Amino acid sequence: MKHALRATVAATAAAVAVPFLATAVTPSVATAAPVTAGPDGGAAGIGWAAAEDGPQEYPNIHIDWDVPITMSDGVVLKANVYRPADAAGRPIGDPTPVIVNLTPYTKLLSAVADQLQSVPGLSDSLLEFFRSIDLDGSPMSGLGDLLNAVGNGEMRNFAVDRNLIRGGYTQVVVDVRGTGFSQGEWDMLRDREQQDSVEVIDWAAGQSWSDGRIGMNGMSYSGINQLQAAQRQPAALRAIFPVVPGSDLVDDVLAPGGGFGFNFIPLWLGLVDGLKWAPDLSALANGTFDTRWLADRVADPFTYLDVLLSAYSSTRIEDLDPRVRDLLTDVTSDRQAWLGDPSAVRVPTFVVGGWHDLFTYSESKIYDAIPLPPGRKQLLMGNTYHVSSGSEAGKPGLPPRLDVLQRAWFDKWLEGIDNGIDGYGPVTLRQQGGGWVTQGGFGASEPADEPGRYRRMYLSANGSGTAASVYDGSLSGAADPAVTQLTVAPGLTMLCSNDTAQATMGLLSVLDGCALDSRIAETNALTFTSDPVTGPTTISGPIAAHLETVQDAADGYWVVTVNDVAPDGRSTVLSSGQLLASLRQVDEAHSSRSDNGDYTDPRAFTSLDKREPTEPGEPTTLDIALPATSAVLQPGHRLRVSVFAGNFPKGLPITPMLLDTGLRPEHVRLDPDAPSYVNISLRGETGW
Repeated sequence: MKHALRATVAATAAAVAVPFLATAVTPSVATAAPVTAGPDGGAAGIGWAAAEDGPQEYPNIHIDWDVPITMSDGVVLKANVYRPADAAGRPIGDPTPVIVNLTPYTKLLSAVADQLQSVPGLSDSLLEFFRSIDLDGSPMSGLGDLLNAVGNGEMRNFAVDRNLIRGGYTQVVVDVRGTGFSQGEWDMLRDREQQDSVEVIDWAAGQSWSDGRIGMNGMSYSGINQLQAAQRQPAALRAIFPVVPGSDLVDDVLAPGGGFGFNFIPLWLGLVDGLKWAPDLSALANGTFDTRWLADRVADPFTYLDVLLSAYSSTRIEDLDPRVRDLLTDVTSDRQAWLGDPSAVRVPTFVVGGWHDLFTYSESKIYDAIPLPPGRKQLLMGNTYHVSSGSEAGKPGLPPRLDVLQRAWFDKWLEGIDNGIDGYGPVTLRQQGGGWVTQGGFGASEPADEPGRYRRMYLSANGSGTAASVYDGSLSGAADPAVTQLTVAPGLTMLCSNDTAQATMGLLSVLDGCALDSRIAETNALTFTSDPVTGPTTISGPIAAHLETVQDAADGYWVVTVNDVAPDGRSTVLSSGQLLASLRQVDEAHSSRSDNGDYTDPRAFTSLDKREPTEPGEPTTLDIALPATSAVLQPGHRLRVSVFAGNFPKGLPITPMLLDTGLRPEHVRLDPDAPSYVNISLRGETGW
């Protein structure tokens, strides 16, 4: 039922959007081509902001705390239910659509963030203050991005959006099993937790306050959870809005290229394992404390932290904890549970990601894999890290805030309001080195008349005179006729790098001298730099590095970055990939190649059962995947490929593999008969 004020707000938003929508020709859904009005959504974008920021239908919110939801195996999950309420605080009688958010970070955090929003006048003032901070051009621009993200809707997506609830939605925030106040042992995105998600959706659809239409929201873990739930196709689920989600979790963040996520993983596991021990103090006070909750925590006190410890305490592959082997063996059920299948998603999906996000390898691939027409699926990629999503938003020419886009998405797909959000994008990108653009696809789905031409750029021993590195080579369109072997050794300069900023979820992006400039890191790298481009040159899509290497041990750890080098020498990472030489076997079924036959995305198996130790002194060919990106080299800028022999602290091979490397020097072999190169999509005036 549409009440008067809600109908008025919706009508106003639609009216604002009319000039934008009137230009659209709307064919059938199956073939509809979305209308592109630029990254800010044009007049329709103004309407979306009006729906989120304007007067809402209901004045208050009623909260039911710690509502029990019993799963099919008897485990009880706890949920906070936020419902629209009248002036007296009574929940409304009409059923509403429901937005579900499943979190491992305890819904206490959501409640705290919600209470900050509930202080009259304070919330809006704080958010506006965060939005207004402008540190661009200063040495602390990264800090400005983090604060801007808070003001641009990120926290409302992570926690609770009071405007959304007062606008006629119910929001349900649930502690996943084994975390927060929920019973059970934490299953960390595996099959039982995925089944829980479906059962929570079914429960929410069947409540008296629900109209049976369910959406899902949330970021990071909750974004992954949304995709996993959608893959199981519960009947009541109508739309999802995942912010910074992942899909292939092993190659995304757990062990990309075989290098364990040493920086992020222990910090994250420690956070969740610590939070899950926070007791329900109100239950303790009133004598209703859940003793099974305590028994479950005692039975599983530090989920997976003991697994991580085993990975670094065992010195032989044969002695690894079986759970470690399960994580790093491609055929196990645990591993398969973490290998998502976006091709099974059938509900409208809006993916928000970032070029330096923890899950950047997956985000554009998720969009490509979902078998829905553009418009029913959307992709927004910022030049952002995990905790700075949406930092550049809400102003003319910039995308709407994340809460505004989320509201428009649910208004369209849950309420049926024709607000034009299906005409946005469908792919909205912040080009590194450029501005925001909209286009019809990205990666595998990029329209045939838009992508650049993949070409080889060869690593050459000829000096470029541009880098203070271990070896300052050049990057060119032709292979060097001379045979050369260049050596690089493991080191610690990657402590000051964009990879370290990425692995800390962007928290260390406040150190612009490391996150935005690789020159310190490159002092212990082999660098290969092109001539300056003569005109704007676009890079679009995934990148593959093909290296002919020689190891001095039974293994080697390789890292490759592709950088934009400015005329003043600043070297900014556009994309980064890594690979353990012993895990070099390529999974052809999940890889892709360009028209020239070279890999564009050589996905390694990253599996112990496919491990092939290298022969010291013998040539070994490596194909290394670098996540897709969109960038513009401005006139006078150069393209650089940097090669490192390690990536500490972002990645650290488990002890048996680390011992196999011996921390020995590694070598890149430059040979015209077996060249080393990157395969990269370029379009524009290179002048090369």
